[in-house]
Amino acid sequence: MANAPALSLSSAQHRFTIGLGEILNFAYDAFCSNKLQFTLTALAMAVGTASVILVATIGLTGKQYMLRQLQSIGTNMIYADYQGGAQRLDSTPDPMTVEDVQAVREQVPNVVAASPTVALEDHISVGAGKQSDILVLGVDPEYLRVRNLKVLAGRFFDSEDSSGRNKVAVITEKLAQKLYGSSPVAVSQIIKLSGGLPFTIVGVFKESVDTFGQSEIQEDTMLIPYTVSRFFVPTAAVYQIYFSAASPQDVIPATAAIKRVLQSRHRAESVYSVQNLTQFLTVAGRIADAMTLILMLVSFVTLLVSGIGIMNIMLATVTSRIREIGIRKAIGATNRAIRFQFLAEAILISLTGGIVGIVVGLAIPWSVRFLTDYRFPISGLSAIIAIVVSSVVGIIFGTVPATRASQLDPVESLRYE
Repeated sequence: MANAPALSLSSAQHRFTIGLGEILNFAYDAFCSNKLQFTLTALAMAVGTASVILVATIGLTGKQYMLRQLQSIGTNMIYADYQGGAQRLDSTPDPMTVEDVQAVREQVPNVVAASPTVALEDHISVGAGKQSDILVLGVDPEYLRVRNLKVLAGRFFDSEDSSGRNKVAVITEKLAQKLYGSSPVAVSQIIKLSGGLPFTIVGVFKESVDTFGQSEIQEDTMLIPYTVSRFFVPTAAVYQIYFSAASPQDVIPATAAIKRVLQSRHRAESVYSVQNLTQFLTVAGRIADAMTLILMLVSFVTLLVSGIGIMNIMLATVTSRIREIGIRKAIGATNRAIRFQFLAEAILISLTGGIVGIVVGLAIPWSVRFLTDYRFPISGLSAIIAIVVSSVVGIIFGTVPATRASQLDPVESLRYE
């Protein structure tokens, strides 16, 4: 007697297993009997599932590209600006100086490179008595590393040029093309500013990513040693300083440390803005994620349309198999068994299409990886979401036809022609 409940439970489990197996067999037989209709419906589900995965891949690729572009400006870059006096409008200006750069180097170990900048507006001759305005920036040799610049021809001026106050310069690629036609030809040319002071062009450069004139570097920009630029300005004021941290993880603590050093060396009412690209990278990543989510929601519409197709084909199948349903009920099939049978058929269609869609959605990025050097980021999570959504679609849109089939009257079903 004590073992009776256990035996009863085992028997129930056995009957359920047999019933489930029969349901799956009926679903498979129905699938084979209507191959064309079910295949076309599964194909629509495959397209929807593949679109979810491909949209996720495209979104991740776009995010990766955008972040790389921003990082090319200077992955570990930190920049400080003098904002003036916040408390008193008539306060004496208290800008940064080159001594502040040295103090930051000594007190902030995470800073591995730094460069003050001095901006000068000047103009040069471009031939036939014409002149063109250019921007002259006085910077240190480490500016090349801090701003992640690319030298296209020649070289960047070094510490010897800076300490020797050599009159050398590097110019932008666009300025080189305007003056000399190409970057290599520009190297070793002499360029004279409005005062007649000659500078030897030792290199041509460009930014790693085009900022379209929105950074301190304009199209017509010439870089000269900071030590030489001091001859053109009456004070030692520095209104902008660029720093480079040792690693991306050091950027945020180094930013706070630099601000503390600058504030400690100047009056309390003086305001200095110390910023980095971390916030921009975070915002850009969130925007890319939001766009990917929106595109995935749009692709889910395809799955919903496929679900409607499943419901239509299953309703048509119920109508064509009314006599079969009546026979099954006459020999003892319950409403639950009939409902599970048609629901299993709907899930089988959606899962078949979902699996095919996942294979196609993953195969396309992988084929690009195999044929080219570019590596598309592939999201395994998108594949899981796609198969789950396709299963849910099969259950939701298969419920109506399955319920209708289970509620048919067996007597009326047997009379149906």
